[in-house]
Amino acid sequence: MARFVEVHPENPQARSIAQLAAVLREDGLIAYPTDSCYALGCRLDSHTGADRIRRIRQLGEKHHFTLVCADFAQLSQFVHLDNVQFRAIKAATPNPYTFILPATKEVPRRFAHAKKKTVGVRIPDHRFVRALLTELGEPLLSSTLLLPGHEDPPTDGWSIKEELDHVVDAVVDAGECGTSPTTVVDWSGGFPDVVRVGAGDPSRFE
Repeated sequence: MARFVEVHPENPQARSIAQLAAVLREDGLIAYPTDSCYALGCRLDSHTGADRIRRIRQLGEKHHFTLVCADFAQLSQFVHLDNVQFRAIKAATPNPYTFILPATKEVPRRFAHAKKKTVGVRIPDHRFVRALLTELGEPLLSSTLLLPGHEDPPTDGWSIKEELDHVVDAVVDAGECGTSPTTVVDWSGGFPDVVRVGAGDPSRFE
């Protein structure tokens, strides 16, 4: 059965954060809220996490995961940025945007785009998530929690526990959560290309 962890959205309890980080370090998979919608997350070097996410969402091998980062220092370890990209993305974060950028060698080859060698990264505007990432000391390999046959991601932590009780290790409830995924901006061509409009205002990149 999955652990159900209630966390204060503004002042996440250090004990709860430590417990969740321990779950992740033990190769665990969590369902957690973000500034856009619920997501599934595991450590980048998890032996089973990516395959478990694919099974839950019924995704193919070519699904592109996102690296959810605590801050710009963490993000810059995993993607290459030129000065223009650095300034634009830094000004727009933390917020519900995912940026597609060339991956560094820190990203395992199986998680980068096979041809473009890119990866999606983001810094959420959510105190719980950033506290967890800071405690963990590394990004989460993540994917929107959109279940097969559903049009929108779930919004209620307890309902997620009931649905995924035997396929995830922990479910986090930190108050209200939306249903819109992030706005995705592809910078891999050297300029911003909005490829999905979601929770983040796309106008600053159009």
